[in-house]
Parts: sequence; structure tokens; C-alpha cells
Amino acid sequence: MILQDLLHDKDFNRKVLVTALPITIQTLMTALVAAADAIMLGRVGQDAMAAVSLATQISFVQTMILMGIISGVGVLGAQYWGKKDKVMMGRIFGLSVRESIFVSVLFFVGCYFFPRPLMKLFAGDEILIDMGAEYLKTASWSYLIVGISQSFLAIMRVSDHVKCSAWIGSVAVIGNIVLNAIFIFGLCGAPAMGVRGAAFATVLARVIELLCCAVMSMQRGYLHLKVKNVYTFYGTLIYDFWRYTLPILGAAMLWGIGFTTYTAIMGHLGRDAAAANSIAAVVRDLLCCLSTGGAGGIGIIIGNELGAGNLERGKQFGDRAMALSYLLGLFCTVMILLSIVPATMVADLTPEAEHYLVQMFCVLSVYMIGRNVCTIVINGIFSAGGDTIFDTYSLSVCMWCIALPCAFAGAFLLHLPVWMVYACTCLDEVGKIPWVMHHYRKYKWVKNITREQL
Repeated sequence: MILQDLLHDKDFNRKVLVTALPITIQTLMTALVAAADAIMLGRVGQDAMAAVSLATQISFVQTMILMGIISGVGVLGAQYWGKKDKVMMGRIFGLSVRESIFVSVLFFVGCYFFPRPLMKLFAGDEILIDMGAEYLKTASWSYLIVGISQSFLAIMRVSDHVKCSAWIGSVAVIGNIVLNAIFIFGLCGAPAMGVRGAAFATVLARVIELLCCAVMSMQRGYLHLKVKNVYTFYGTLIYDFWRYTLPILGAAMLWGIGFTTYTAIMGHLGRDAAAANSIAAVVRDLLCCLSTGGAGGIGIIIGNELGAGNLERGKQFGDRAMALSYLLGLFCTVMILLSIVPATMVADLTPEAEHYLVQMFCVLSVYMIGRNVCTIVINGIFSAGGDTIFDTYSLSVCMWCIALPCAFAGAFLLHLPVWMVYACTCLDEVGKIPWVMHHYRKYKWVKNITREQL
């Protein structure tokens, strides 16, 4: 019945295409940078590819924190935009920029001044540590500015400029890929810089992204960043913002650190396991763009309805989105299986690494169903109504109490085969599905969380 409603609801499907598709494209384009890095560095050497894959786990943690902050913009911003309150939108914009700058400075300092200690968290091989440290020191400058640009893009997405947000992100990504080729291989007269070239390309791409954001935000019809809103502390708004953002940030930290721990565990299983995992991570992240983009768009769509007071309509849209999550999961399962042969051809892997990669893809084919359902329902539907604490609970139990202990024990105590350790890292998403569905049916997320003018 719900599936039939999804197929026949033209209004919902149109809104998903208009809102979620540009976010999906933007997310996909961002993931393509990691894919380009893997392919190009794979041609440089297996160690270079593995080292950068491990090093970028630092930026992954930063991204998780920033996405927690940006998600607060999505939760409050979508509802206030549905209410047509531009004053509050401007204040939310300024608040997100202030908090993002603080996080970005911390990560810049860590990666610029302490790259080797950070790399030792993810690898035990000195070659990988040296290459990764070289990457981090150069890439640290991109970590300094990424928070500002992400705040601009987030406010564009929730204020009916989602296409512009996707366009800017795509320009930055295409620039990153082109610059990758130039500086990794030494094209167009540039020196061949290898790993450091990939980092340098990332820095330049982030600069391009921030400049595009600044120029577009000055145009008529866009929300302009007022310096006053960056340094002014609006007490009630700060309370509301962190009330809904802290659970998201906590979940992002739990998820981000958990995922980097998964990578660290695989990295300590040897170069072949690390290389196979880096390829599997790229393909997984490319396909997960569907659920990430879908969650972002669906959160805006449902949040607009709830903020406007259309609670029953928001509830109906939630049912449609939940059915869509299962369809996307099945689609991704098929795509993972079809990607096995092409994935083994993108890099010069050893026979052992190639064997590990095939096994990991078989595990991923099951994992993708859980990933799609949990991402869209938790990060899209629940967050739209301010029900942001559930994700923290579910991650605490499923990832930190089940998946991580199993992976750690499998790798270092039981010495299980690589594919079984990898399967342990995928237990959390699949295991959450019954719990997620039970919580969904309580409909605690169906509520309007806006206030009158503060």
C-alpha cells in the first residue's frame, strides 16, 4: 500500500527530484574526488593509494563534525524557511559560520603541526605513515576553509537555491579532479608531486569553492551573510540550535570515529587489506551518495511541511520516503555486485588484495540495504521533525557495543580472515533496521519546532 502511494504521489516525487536530486549530485561529485584519488594514486602505487585513503580519515572526522553543525541548519532552517522567517534564517546562517570556523581551525592546527602522530593512529607501516603525513601537512590548509564554504552551501540548500549549491559543489569537484591529474602526474608543465600533489589539488579546489560561494551569496534573492550575525549571541536561538544539533553532532562523532576505527583496524591487517578496503570504501561512498542526498532532500521537504503546520502531510511524505529507502537499498545491492569486476581493474592490486576486494564487495551487497534505510529514515525523516537523539542511541548500541568490539576481537584476538573482520564492521547498519522501523511507527518526529520571532 505504501509502495503504491509512493508510485502515484506525483507531488512528492516531483519535490524529491527537485530537491534531493541536486543534493545527490553534489554529494556524488564530492565522492568522485576520492574515486579520482584512488584511481590516480593507484597508478602511482598501491602504497600511495592506501596512505592517502588512511590519511583522509582525519578529514572524514572533520566532515562528520561539520555535517553535525550543518545538519542543525537543515533541521531549523527547513522549518523556518517553510514558515517564511528570513530574519531567523540569517541568524542561523551566522551561527553556523561561527561554529564551523572554530572546528576548522582545530583540525588545521592538528594536521599541520602533528601529521605523523595522527597517521600512527591509522597505520603501523612506516611507509604509509610517511606518505600520509606528507599528504596531511599540505591538505591541512583546505581543512581551514572548508567549514565556511559548507555553511554557505547548507543555507543555499534550505532556501530554495539547492541547484546553485549543487552547481558550486560540482565546479569545485571537477576542478579538484583536473588539478589532481595535473599535480599528481606533472601535466601541463607542473612538477609530478604524487601524494603531495593530491593534497595541493584539494587545497586549490576548496579555495575555488569558497570564492564561488561568496560571489553567489551576494546576488539578489540569496540570504546574505551579515557579520553581525556571526559574532552576536542570540540566546534562545543558540539553545534551539544546539538542542537539535548536539544529538546530531554526537551521532556524527560516534559514526565518524567508529568508521575511522574500522579503517584503522583494516589498516593494521596489512598493506593488501588496507588497499582493498580503500577501493571498497570509494565504491561504497559513491553509492551511498543516493541515500545521503535523499536524506538531505527529504529532510528539507518534510521539514518545510512541518514548519508550515502541515503535520498530516509531513507524515504522509515520511511514509513515502521510508518506502523509497528500501527501493534505493535494493538498487545499490545490485550495483555493488555489478561493480566487482570493474573495481578490480581500477588499480594495480596484488592478487591477495584483489581477492580481499571481491570478498568485501559481497559483504557490501548486503550492507547497502541497511545503510540506505537507516540513512534516509534517521537523517532525513526523523531529523526533519527535530527527533535527532535516536541516531545517537542507535549508534551507541549497534556500532560501539556490537560492531566495533566484534571487529576488534576478530582482527586482534581471534585472528579471523580479512573478509570476516570486514563483515563485522558492517553489522551496525543492518542490525538497526528493526529498531529504526519500530521507532518510526511511534511518529514522534511529526512536530513543528519553530518559534515566533525571537
